[in-house]
Amino acid sequence: MPGAGIEPARPHGHWILSPARLPVPPPRHEAEPNYGTSASLRLRDGELIVYRRSRSARYQCRFRLASGAWCRLSTHCLRLEDAIAQACLRYDQVRFRQHLGLAHRAQSVAHLGAGLLAELAQQIEAHPGKHCSAEDYQRCLRRDILPYFGERYLEDLTAADIAEFESWRNRQLRQAPKSSTLRNYAAAWNRLIDYAHKTGSLSLQAQVPRLTVRGVAGRARAAFSAEEVTRLLAHMAVWRGGSHRRMEADMRPLVCDYAQFLLYTGIRQGTEAMRLCWHHLAWHWVDGQRYLRVWVDGKTGGRWLIARQAAMAVLERCHQRQQDIQHLSFEELFTQRVRHRVFRFSTGYQPRTFIGAFRRLLIDGGFLEDHDGRRRTLYSLRHTYAT
Repeated sequence: MPGAGIEPARPHGHWILSPARLPVPPPRHEAEPNYGTSASLRLRDGELIVYRRSRSARYQCRFRLASGAWCRLSTHCLRLEDAIAQACLRYDQVRFRQHLGLAHRAQSVAHLGAGLLAELAQQIEAHPGKHCSAEDYQRCLRRDILPYFGERYLEDLTAADIAEFESWRNRQLRQAPKSSTLRNYAAAWNRLIDYAHKTGSLSLQAQVPRLTVRGVAGRARAAFSAEEVTRLLAHMAVWRGGSHRRMEADMRPLVCDYAQFLLYTGIRQGTEAMRLCWHHLAWHWVDGQRYLRVWVDGKTGGRWLIARQAAMAVLERCHQRQQDIQHLSFEELFTQRVRHRVFRFSTGYQPRTFIGAFRRLLIDGGFLEDHDGRRRTLYSLRHTYAT
C-alpha cells in the first residue's frame, strides 16, 4: 500500500516521491550525516533510508549495521519504485548475513587481493630502495593465490580447498618448497584474511583455513673458504682492469669494490649496501684506536657495525672515482655529511644492481660453484663474513 510521502502519479499504479509530503524523520540520539540529498524516504520502521544526492540521478540507500556503523549502498536505479525494491532486497540480505554471523558484504578473493596489493604498494613506496616483506607477499599473491582463487569467497573455502591449492602451487613451483617459501605464502594469506576483516568483508567469527608452513629444510648458502677468498681477491685485481669497453671499464672496478665492501662488513647486498651514503660513515674511537663505523638500515632495522680495516681502501678508491666530491678530502667526507651514494659511477649514476656483473666475475675466475655444486651469489660474501 502507498506509504506516507508517496502518492499515485500514474494510472498504472506507479508510485513516486512527493517532496512536499515527505515524512518527518523521528528524532535520533545521534545526528545523521548530511549528504546533500534532494529527497529521502524512510522504510522498514525508519531503519532503511532511500535518498538521492542532489548531484546524482540514481538513488542510494543507507542503514545502520549491528555495530552501529552506517552501511551505504547504491541501488543503481533511476526510478524510485525500482530503488525501493532494490534497497529492501539489499537490506534483507545484509540482515540475514548478520544473523548467520557473516560479514554484511562479501567480496571475492580477487577483489580483496587488488585492495591488499595497493596497500602493500604504499608500504613499499614509503621505503624506496629497501627490500621488505611486502614485496614477497606481492609475489605470492600475484603468482599463485589470486590467479587460483579468483572470484571465490574466503568464507566458502574449506580445508580441502586449501589442500588442493597447495598441491597446485607446488606443481607450479616444480619442486618441494622450502619452509621459508611456505612462510611467505602463509604470511601473504594471513594478510589477505586480515584485510578482509579490516574492510568488513569477512566476519571475525568466520573460520578460514590457513596455509601450511612446514616444508623442506633449506641448505646453508654457499660461501668462500679462506683460501678461496685469497684467490678471489687476486682475481679481482686483474679482472677489474681487463676490459677496454667504456661501460665495462666503469662497471668492473665498481663491482669489485662493492663485493669487497660486502666481504669486509657483512652487510646485506642490495637492501643495505646500495643505499649506503657517505654520511652513513663515521669514526669510532676506543682507547685511542680509530675504527670505521657504518650505519645501515635494512631488513632488521637500523644498526651500527664496525668494518674491517681493509674496507678503508675500498672507500678511498670509490672517493677517487667520484668527480662531484673531488674537492673534499677523504677525511672531510666524515665531517661534511655528504649525502651522495657510495657505490656509483664517476658521473653519479648508480646501477640498479650488481648481480649480473658479479656473476660474470665468478664465472671468469671459476668461482661460480662450490665443491658441493651450490651456486654462489653476492649474498655468499655476507655468509663468508659470518662464518
